[in-house]
Amino acid sequence: MPQICRKHYRQTPHERRQALTDATLNLLAKGGPEAATLRLIAQKTAATQGLVRHYFSTKDDLVATAYEQHMARMPAVTPAVLEQSFHSHLARLTAFVTAALTPPVNEPRGVGLWASFLYMIQSIPRMQAVHAKTYRTFRDRLEGLIVAALQARDLPHETPLSRRFATACNGVIDGLWPDGSALPDGFNKDELPEIGLQSVGVMIDLNLYKTGI
Repeated sequence: MPQICRKHYRQTPHERRQALTDATLNLLAKGGPEAATLRLIAQKTAATQGLVRHYFSTKDDLVATAYEQHMARMPAVTPAVLEQSFHSHLARLTAFVTAALTPPVNEPRGVGLWASFLYMIQSIPRMQAVHAKTYRTFRDRLEGLIVAALQARDLPHETPLSRRFATACNGVIDGLWPDGSALPDGFNKDELPEIGLQSVGVMIDLNLYKTGI
């Protein structure tokens, strides 16, 4: 009986690095920083610890790379909503706030990673830099939407004021997001986005609640 020759697929370096960072994110989301050991990361990817160190010199290097990838994916979800057509700047701002407080941004795995990373950011400078950059990107995008909405209504929108508005509104979103992600069944449908819209609207003196999109 002729033997069947099976070809084994060999991952490219890029695919191997991606598999390692994905495994790191999964372990962090499920068990926190203590669960993401090099031994378990290697086990989850059918690699050796030596191979892990070949691609990432230290565990901090691996975690920081995983954090960069995760944070690059998260902000990309909300801006995608803005590619739609809107009848007003107010409607565009409403859609942005709503997207930030609903799935896929608002989901349990994300808050698990957030809790893990929040602890580790304090000790890994590279993660601090990524966190600062991501925060500024989101806040600046939010500020631009707020300025456009205020300007359309002939309301004050100067830079010092608009930056304060954006910082405060971002604080509202950041405050609601963890609870909504950790307790997906703890709130009525659309409850969190409605609270977010009402709160942001009060801060900037615009009615975002139930704005047509």
